[in-house]
Amino acid sequence: MFLPADTTNLNVKARLFRGFSDPTRLRILETLRNGELTVGVIVERTGFSQSNVSNHLACLRDCGLVVAEQRGKFVEYRLSDPRVGELLTLAETLLADVARGVYECTRYVPTTEKTND
Repeated sequence: MFLPADTTNLNVKARLFRGFSDPTRLRILETLRNGELTVGVIVERTGFSQSNVSNHLACLRDCGLVVAEQRGKFVEYRLSDPRVGELLTLAETLLADVARGVYECTRYVPTTEKTND
């Protein structure tokens, strides 16, 4: 059940983008752009472990970015709204124009890329 949100609230917007900020979650969202998939297929296509995919899918589902539907003995996952895919496409378009600045930005380096200076 979706509750109405104050879409002007910066904290709510930041939480939305947090769903896109993790490379694993982003890869899963990208994988789901082409349609519904089971966990097993997502694991095959991403190379992530089953437990990792399941944990991130739970996060994405809880945040409303993906939905799950039971189909026989399998659960199929898909993007919750076509606009999720559109946002990913828009990000690619924007990144094509600002990639150098994003790549060179030292303030947004993920913790996995930081060095121990």
